[in-house]
Amino acid sequence: MRKNNLYLVLSSEYNQQMDVLAIAEQAILGGVDIIQMREKYLSYPKKVALGNKLRALCKKNNVMFIVNDDPYLAKQLDADGVHLGQTDLEKFSMPMIRQIIGRNKIIGISTHSLEQFKESLKQGCDYLAYGPIFPTKTKDYHIGISQIEQVLAVSDIPIVFIGGINLENIDIVLDLGARNIALIRAIMQSENIEQITREFKQKIN
Repeated sequence: MRKNNLYLVLSSEYNQQMDVLAIAEQAILGGVDIIQMREKYLSYPKKVALGNKLRALCKKNNVMFIVNDDPYLAKQLDADGVHLGQTDLEKFSMPMIRQIIGRNKIIGISTHSLEQFKESLKQGCDYLAYGPIFPTKTKDYHIGISQIEQVLAVSDIPIVFIGGINLENIDIVLDLGARNIALIRAIMQSENIEQITREFKQKIN
């Protein structure tokens, strides 16, 4: 994973009006670097069908494609990697995940506190997500900005900051040293996805 990544978590539950593939296409035109497919409520066959389309779209445009929660699905789709929450790590050990998806693939882990972050650093993953930074409808808590510099200081792998980040507050996070930003609603629910993606990408750069 390079620095200065704009990372879109793509999930149809956050935009019922627009096809997620169309959202992905517009975000790619706007300059998004990484797309994660996070579809918790689709059936497995529908995840496979959507994932194959997203994988082809991302590959064509040199965008990294990550699958949420499921290393077996990531393997089936030949995704670039898998992203796991803390509860997923209760089901899959890191050696097991590596064995499923392959040694050359990317593993990301979500963390929600400094202690969790430090513990997850020992797991041998390729990047860590840290958040939610700001209040968000997705979670009933947020961890704030006070430990951003600390997690950056202790990490030797990329950190993706997530949670309630928008155009009004992104500079706060970037000024503290963040270089990789993940977004859901700020892009998914925008009236002009290509334009707002471009604005976020320009800020990160």
